Amino acid sequence: MPGRKLRRRNARQEKIAAVAPRPVDKLRPVARCPTIKYNRRVRAGRGFSLAELKEAGLSRQYARTVGISVDPRRANLSTESLAANVARLNDYKKRLIIFPRRNGQHKKTDSSKEEVDGFNKDSSKITMNLGALLPIRNEAYENAVTDIPKGEMPKGEENAYKKLRLARSDARLVGVREKRAKAKADEAAAAKK
Repeated sequence: MPGRKLRRRNARQEKIAAVAPRPVDKLRPVARCPTIKYNRRVRAGRGFSLAELKEAGLSRQYARTVGISVDPRRANLSTESLAANVARLNDYKKRLIIFPRRNGQHKKTDSSKEEVDGFNKDSSKITMNLGALLPIRNEAYENAVTDIPKGEMPKGEENAYKKLRLARSDARLVGVREKRAKAKADEAAAAKK
């Protein structure tokens, strides 16, 4: 329906105008997709964990007031994801301009007067879509997986597969080989007598 499409578009434009200069959406963390099939992909998560906020020097109440989504149930299972999301928060903090609530009354948490004045003069800096400002990108498969040339392999690791197969067969045949060795020793002992 073209009419409904137009109404939705107009509603989005009205929402943008109502909340301006604030962005329409909240900042979301980079999270891995669940299950083995999709865990190579990253997507936008529900909210930043409390550990990530603490590392970035933000409280959960303050984060919610400046457009950062918070998920207190989320746990960080790796230091890599923690570091990536803290870097994302710090990048957002650098770009963030906080206006004073009352005109002329600046608090220490507000942005400097020069930043606010510069923003008021040049309103083209307004970013309504955080997804465009801080995108979540998946690493290309070609860049993620690379073959290691034989010259760069550590010493003794050239035939790793062959070594693993030999170790596996040795472990499997240890009982048979012991039995053979014992039988041979018994024959040799019998032959001496």
